[in-house]
Amino acid sequence: MRTKSSILMDKIIEFIDSEYYAKGRTPTIIEIASALKISKSCVGNYLTDMTQKGLISNKGGSRGIVTKSMQKIRQDTVEVAVVGSVACGLPLLAEENIECYLPISKEFLGSGKYFILKANGNSMINAGICDGDYVIVKQQETAEEGQIVVALIDDEATLKRFYRDDKQKKIRLHPENNRMKDMYFDNVVIQGIAVKVIKDLI
Repeated sequence: MRTKSSILMDKIIEFIDSEYYAKGRTPTIIEIASALKISKSCVGNYLTDMTQKGLISNKGGSRGIVTKSMQKIRQDTVEVAVVGSVACGLPLLAEENIECYLPISKEFLGSGKYFILKANGNSMINAGICDGDYVIVKQQETAEEGQIVVALIDDEATLKRFYRDDKQKKIRLHPENNRMKDMYFDNVVIQGIAVKVIKDLI
């Protein structure tokens, strides 16, 4: 039986890590074989040997490989779903609405469950949220006066500041844009509150 090359093992691990950091997912055996210009059977044999040696672990499936570097990152981070346009009739976090997952430090987020919503339009520009910004949202069904919420209205998610209008006995959703008017509803379904914004500085 041939001795496995430690250099090739290092190259396999390096490629797996680079793909994970760049794309948020591990490569398949076919992708590893193609990138390193070796056969699929060779990759499979190496992965089996590397798993036995404890260099990697394999949770099964086509993308189940986990390197030590990935394992360390996963212990310190949580993968947060990035939600794109919301399909009518589907829950906000339905698989069809999720564009990808972003690993974010648990220390940065704190406790709770989160998702990321891509801002669409300029209704919240006075709050520093512009079209295309990524808004980190803490999942919860209630909100305090003045908090920026993700509210579900007619199967569409909207990002607005939340108020209760006692005189009209309505919920008032306030856009942070002087050109836009407040929106009034008998009731809204709150999906979460905005806590942080990720944006490009260009």
